[in-house]
Amino acid sequence: MDVFEAIKTRLEVRDYSSEPVPKEVLKEVLEAGRLSPSGLNTQHWRFIVVEDRRDLQELADISTSGKWVAGAAFAVVILTNPKYPWHLIDAGRVVTHMQLAAWNRNLGSCIYTGYDEKAMRQKLNIPENYHIACVAGFGYPRRRIIGRKRRLPLESIAFSGRMTQPLT
Repeated sequence: MDVFEAIKTRLEVRDYSSEPVPKEVLKEVLEAGRLSPSGLNTQHWRFIVVEDRRDLQELADISTSGKWVAGAAFAVVILTNPKYPWHLIDAGRVVTHMQLAAWNRNLGSCIYTGYDEKAMRQKLNIPENYHIACVAGFGYPRRRIIGRKRRLPLESIAFSGRMTQPLT
């Protein structure tokens, strides 16, 4: 799939089929994250893959905004090192690379950031020196989806040189 086509059509998916994701596809998604850029090439992020149904249900149970993750084929908990001022930007780059690679293989995905931090750290043995940036769930969409986005027109969000100058 063309990269720009993927960007135009990828939507957040929270409803997944029960079809398993082949291990090589899961690893390709992780590899896309590994290959993403990081500030000063620090590569400080770490990924915890959650595939077990009970573990996915526990992630859903300790979440305040990602109950849907229980139905995902797998989830990736993205950790970053908060000593780097750009760690959250790097987390965004990682998850974007993963989601686009997944979409290329017909996998849907969505992220959430609401969870019980203490419970998550305890369940996944996450040391205090890592920040839990987000959880991304992945799986084949239950229904066929058409990538149609409702976005503001470019002229409403992009300016030329100064915020008061329309883009030409």
